[in-house]
Amino acid sequence: MAGMRAVVLGIGNIILEDEGVGVRAVEALQAQYRLPPEVEAIDGGTAGMELIEALSGADLLIVLDAILAGKPPGTIVSLAGDEVPSFFRRKLSPHQIALPDVLASLELLDQLPKQTLVFGVQPQSMELGMELTAPVAACIPELVELAVEALRKNGHAVEPATALAA
Repeated sequence: MAGMRAVVLGIGNIILEDEGVGVRAVEALQAQYRLPPEVEAIDGGTAGMELIEALSGADLLIVLDAILAGKPPGTIVSLAGDEVPSFFRRKLSPHQIALPDVLASLELLDQLPKQTLVFGVQPQSMELGMELTAPVAACIPELVELAVEALRKNGHAVEPATALAA
């Protein structure tokens, strides 16, 4: 939907195994789908306040991340509405120092995204390593689909990348 700006933000540290799932999910989204101009997919890594400009005034923010929810490894966790502010008050993500600060700053600037959705996965391991564990890696397609469905539900024309070849 032209004029309605959306950001899909994958966050995490890719050198700590499953902690990098959000970044890997955004990479998969970018590889598998063609996003319209008003949708930006961002590898936020472990970025902090430098995300303020990119997130400022977005109509929709979709966060993809590892979420410590006390569930079995590979469990998908979806948060929306009133659950999102409470998510940012509790430390459910190991690197979750920067993003709450960014969102608090955006709120002070009256530039907070109008809607924020969080899609995450319960990690199995946060040990030093570049590869996701099997249960978490298996969740990447579902995380990507959750983001695509949310974008489409909000009026964004997200097309499979294979449609480019046709």
